[in-house]
Amino acid sequence: MTGMLMLPDYRVRQRDYLLEISRAMTSELDLDEVLRLILSAAVAMLGGEVGLIALREGDHTFRARATAGVDPDRLSVFAPLLENLNQDDGLEASRLDLRMRLVARALDIRLRQVVALPMIIRGSIVGVIFVFRTYAAESNPNDRVLLQSFADQAAIAVNNARLVQTITEGQRRTAAMVEHSADGVMVLDAEQRMVLFNRALGRITGWSAAEALGQFHDKVITWERIDQGQALGAALASGWPYRARGDGKSAPKDMPEPLYVEGDLARRDGTRVSLGVTYAALLDDEGRLLNIIANVRDITHFRRAEEAKSTFISVISHELKTPVAVIKGYASTLRRDDANWDHSIVRDGLAVIEEETDRLTELINNLLAASKLQAEGMRLSQVDAVDLVQLVLRSAERFQLQTKKHDLVIDFPDDFPHVMGDETRLRQVFDNLISNAIKYSPEGGNVRIVGSADEHNVTVAVSDQGVGIPQDEQAHIFERFYRVDDALSRRTQGTGLGLYLARAVIAAHGGAITVESQPGKGSTFRVTLPRDGAPHPYSA
Repeated sequence: MTGMLMLPDYRVRQRDYLLEISRAMTSELDLDEVLRLILSAAVAMLGGEVGLIALREGDHTFRARATAGVDPDRLSVFAPLLENLNQDDGLEASRLDLRMRLVARALDIRLRQVVALPMIIRGSIVGVIFVFRTYAAESNPNDRVLLQSFADQAAIAVNNARLVQTITEGQRRTAAMVEHSADGVMVLDAEQRMVLFNRALGRITGWSAAEALGQFHDKVITWERIDQGQALGAALASGWPYRARGDGKSAPKDMPEPLYVEGDLARRDGTRVSLGVTYAALLDDEGRLLNIIANVRDITHFRRAEEAKSTFISVISHELKTPVAVIKGYASTLRRDDANWDHSIVRDGLAVIEEETDRLTELINNLLAASKLQAEGMRLSQVDAVDLVQLVLRSAERFQLQTKKHDLVIDFPDDFPHVMGDETRLRQVFDNLISNAIKYSPEGGNVRIVGSADEHNVTVAVSDQGVGIPQDEQAHIFERFYRVDDALSRRTQGTGLGLYLARAVIAAHGGAITVESQPGKGSTFRVTLPRDGAPHPYSA
């Protein structure tokens, strides 16, 4: 620390001023404002022309943070002064005076002295106040005590402001993480009222944060069905989160076990969503409940996948068992030594065996195709010009022979264009759509296959007069192993792979497949393909 000029007549006023500015600094919590107050006070007390505050950073270097008498954009001119400040002799007067001359030359100011006031707290330097003067003066012991007292107060003010800044930034980061979390997050008070409700939870429940805050938990989280655990209210009534002890309370040091609840939630709009909710209790030092923090995860897709897997195993078991039983039955009958079958019976039996074998082959091929699609994506081979009219006609003829209750009506314009594609894959798509139209029209009726074309695309629509598909099921029918949950589907053969593979084939052609349906009025599946399309890589 180098000189300071203080006249005795001003000493009382200087101390009063110091007291006043110290109070202002310690009451202010904004770091930039604290630095401004410290620097303006230091420059005024020392009669300086230019002032600088450098704060120590995490890597122990010093960085200029505030200036007085110099445009803030010129902070770089102070770089020579801040080099090696963290060394033992970094604040030695002769070194500082030498560096001050470099700063003065850069600023084009006649500076003769720099006063350095280190801000120290708990033995560690948090920063340094520099005041530059156009004159040189010595300080007496009383002046040095006064200045060090000011520097100590400044260190406390800077430390407090930095702590507040760190806490505030941490709170902002936490708030941003909570608000933008993919999972729902809510915080309840001890009375189970909502005090925090993030954006994801709004999407899950159908409540906005503005509507949910202040509401009781059970008004927003309304369980339609609980499959695991128990509702929060019931758990609290039965003693959660406290562990069993004589007084019914948990010791303050205990970490209460979380509560997990899984089931179906009734959303605000009346729809249903499957949730897994984990509740964690926050207790005070006396074991009293302060808050409940809940993480809410939408497990609808997970549950649907589990249900689909279960359904798939059941369906595949049935689909495999039936043809195998038929084949075994006919084969056993035909090979009986005690029977003499005529030629027509043998031919009919072998035809049934062949038909059931084809059914098994198709099932296995679909399973292999689905597995390959998951692993490698859909790839087309033998891409060439395809006559969709002839392809659909051949498919319709095959299925017309299998039904007497349905009339297959084909309607294509005469100039319907060819498309570029894999004929084998496209035939599988239309075979599946026509087969479904027949299977899901048990009362019969017309199955119409209508083609249309514009400048860029061709469209083939397959319509039936069958049972239709509920609105909430339509978004899922192209998923792997998915089957509409109704009595007819349970009686109808199928693995839930046909439409899944059809969508992959059409997507690989650069097209799209959509459905329109009304329960009881039938369904229409539309396949749209580009007229001059090329194969598109597709992954499920």
